[in-house]
Amino acid sequence: MAHLFGAGHDSDAFLIAWTVPEMASTLLIEDAMALLMVPAFSQALARRAAARAGLTRKEARAQDPVRLLVGATLPRLAVLLAAVASVLIVAAPAVVAVLAPGLPDPALAVQCTRMTALTVLSFGLAGYFSAALRAHRSFVPPAAIYVSYNIGIIGTMVALHALWGVRAAAAGVAVGGLLMVLVQLPAFIRNVGFGPPRARVCLSDQAGSAGVRARHRGPGLIRETGPMGAPRSQRDRDRPTLIAFGVIAPVIFFAVFRQSQVLVERFLAASLPPGAISHLNYAQKVAQMPMVLSLMICTVTFPVVAQAMAGGEREKARRRVERDLALAALAVLMGTALVIGYAPQIIQVLFERGAFTHTDTLATASVMRVYGIGLLGHCLVGALSRPFFSTARPTWFPACAMGAGLLVNIVAGALAVGWWGIYGIAAANAAGISTTAALLLTGLGSRIIAIQVRQVAVSIGRLAVSAAAACGTGWIAGPKIADPTLSAALGCLLVPAMFGATGMAIRALEVTALPGQIARFSSQFTQRFRNDR
Repeated sequence: MAHLFGAGHDSDAFLIAWTVPEMASTLLIEDAMALLMVPAFSQALARRAAARAGLTRKEARAQDPVRLLVGATLPRLAVLLAAVASVLIVAAPAVVAVLAPGLPDPALAVQCTRMTALTVLSFGLAGYFSAALRAHRSFVPPAAIYVSYNIGIIGTMVALHALWGVRAAAAGVAVGGLLMVLVQLPAFIRNVGFGPPRARVCLSDQAGSAGVRARHRGPGLIRETGPMGAPRSQRDRDRPTLIAFGVIAPVIFFAVFRQSQVLVERFLAASLPPGAISHLNYAQKVAQMPMVLSLMICTVTFPVVAQAMAGGEREKARRRVERDLALAALAVLMGTALVIGYAPQIIQVLFERGAFTHTDTLATASVMRVYGIGLLGHCLVGALSRPFFSTARPTWFPACAMGAGLLVNIVAGALAVGWWGIYGIAAANAAGISTTAALLLTGLGSRIIAIQVRQVAVSIGRLAVSAAAACGTGWIAGPKIADPTLSAALGCLLVPAMFGATGMAIRALEVTALPGQIARFSSQFTQRFRNDR
């Protein structure tokens, strides 16, 4: 993208259109869909295990709570997402006007938005498949979705950029979304399926009749299944739980508030000189890589926490959450030290070619260093939100905390953009997300899982000291080597070494215990990979 289109009007127009898949990704893959459907599938799996005793294979398949859940949710979800995508395609001019009112020429952004709107449907299906597979402890296909997505984008851009310009990138987003669905489809069919066989109703005077009843209550469907004459407790146990508005609303508002940070950035940056939106985007995407890697730990263990909460094993959930927070903070802070200390070298290696100039490198690296201040907050918000939504009925507290952080972001950004431009926008983002992280950390222990908040905060503080020392070392050492590739490569060795040495010196337990934890995690991941194969 940077090589072909640089950082200017065309790339800004595409990034306005890319707001649609970014929002869809948050709602339908990373946050809302996962936070809703992983616990739902986990509970259905628990009911399946309890209900299979004494049933034949055919009966168990017909009354499988997992397949019933799929049958009750997936068709309606697909219709809803297709309708939303259609509305976005028709209303693309209005969408662009709202997202970037200061954009000089919105026509190109409108054309790109109409293509990226297709991801609402494809991302929704991909997120649904991913949640179901993760609940079944199948992690390899969901992990491959973004590889497939990027292959679709890059392949389409390379093939069509000479004809379509930046529109080729928007078309690639649509192609990549389709590949995200296809890469998971075989595993989903194998592990989950698309719903139970059609129930046959037999009427007999001598034998009980099997049947299926459905009733509507509120915005969502709650389907009752099982023998007509079975006790109500059995029917309640067997029916799939689907999800009235009061249950999904806290998750949706949390996800929307979280992704709205990007909307705030692009709204404020639209009035700045051309390229500002692109510099912010490149800086954000590179800076967030440590956060994405650190949250893989929580993504893998979220079904474990959800099943522990569903089974009433709160002590097991507490230990798992505290361990995840420590490992995620360690990973993100080590990565933060690298991306701040070696920001110019990293951006130069990744982007400085073709239409992306050295001036773009300096601007992107500078704003990435400001973004890096908020990486710990982003990581903690992702890790801390999962336990809140692992219970049967999600709480409104994360949405309120995220709303408070968004308000800080809006106010601080509006005040700072006039003085510091894109740097003020990035600093406001860091302030807002850090506010949310602090609220979630203090609220988790008193509302959901009794984690030791003070001990967790002290541990994170020690890791932050290690990160500061490693970051300072990299910032000083990076410019000493003229070749950016060699400098960044050596930084990948120097920063972790300094981080570990400082952690050992101040006796940060997470650092001293790291070798054993890496060995255990590698063993578990290898075993799961073999099982998936």
